Amino acid sequence: QVQLVESGGGLVQAGGSLRLSCAASRGTLSTYAMGWFRQAPGLEREFVAAIRWSGDYTNYANSVKGRFTVSRDNAKNTVYLQMSSLTPEDTAVYYCATSYDLYPNPHSRYDYWGQGTEVTVSS
Repeated sequence: QVQLVESGGGLVQAGGSLRLSCAASRGTLSTYAMGWFRQAPGLEREFVAAIRWSGDYTNYANSVKGRFTVSRDNAKNTVYLQMSSLTPEDTAVYYCATSYDLYPNPHSRYDYWGQGTEVTVSS
């Protein structure tokens, strides 16, 4: 079983940047594809980005394409989400999750989830 811990959230001004991390407190991430999701208050959880276990395939929601970058360091057992040009619409709790999909996407099955890290973007 894998336990995931997200970190790096916080308060940032519009136009700013943040880097989120997703680390495994138990288990290894190197064999999983990883997804990032977010949930804003009153809204459903939505897909943000995903990365194959090897790091050579990524997938992004249109709303973040060109602004967010997902990456991973399997040696550090950590996945990252670099967010730039943030807008108030990016305000949400961000979650990472594991998948076995070779081409992870919004419709993949995600099995293990972290507890989330909150991102607030002020205007």
